[in-house]
Amino acid sequence: MAPAVKVYGWAVSPFVARPLLCLEEAGVDYELVPMSRAAGDHRQPDFLGRNPFGQVPVLEDGDLTLFESRAIARHVLRKHKPELLGCGSPEAEAMVDVWLEVEAHQYNPAVSAIVVQCIILPLLGGARDQAVVDENVAKLKKVLEVYEARLSASRYLAGDDISLADLSHFPFTRYLMETEYAPLVAELPHVNAWWEGLKARPAARKVTELMPPDLGLGKKAEE
Repeated sequence: MAPAVKVYGWAVSPFVARPLLCLEEAGVDYELVPMSRAAGDHRQPDFLGRNPFGQVPVLEDGDLTLFESRAIARHVLRKHKPELLGCGSPEAEAMVDVWLEVEAHQYNPAVSAIVVQCIILPLLGGARDQAVVDENVAKLKKVLEVYEARLSASRYLAGDDISLADLSHFPFTRYLMETEYAPLVAELPHVNAWWEGLKARPAARKVTELMPPDLGLGKKAEE
């Protein structure tokens, strides 16, 4: 029998990797429906019927169709592994929410800009804008200083237990660590220990296998 849960997208995308990581953590049987960005599969009418914005990922869970990676991640964990959302007390849930917001609004904008400039643009034949890189490296340094202080006081961002707040950082950090700016993480002892623990998780190792350092663009860049 085919899995009831389907994820549409390409796993090299950090946005697709986020819900895949949660599905793996929760032990959910799912199908990753192959799509081609180059072929414009995300712009086809059948896909636009699932997500009118033409973006990946999309999750189908029975009769429920969802888009937006963080919303999908929350749904998966709420249904299958609510402890990763801090469920159990309002205080624990609130701390997970706080650090998810930090990831979305403080961490992700800086780290994604670095990844785009240092990995994606060159693979697509473009040139990095070093001014953009430098600006976002400076921003990320300040954010990681806050993380270092937080992680010196608790094992994980939301407390002593791992949560979606931690997992949500994995996809873009995986690519950041392939750039020359990996020392931003590696040189902060508590942040580095946190990252090493995240990437060593079985779910993260499995998703990493689907996320080559060149995002699958290497061959295209050579052609």
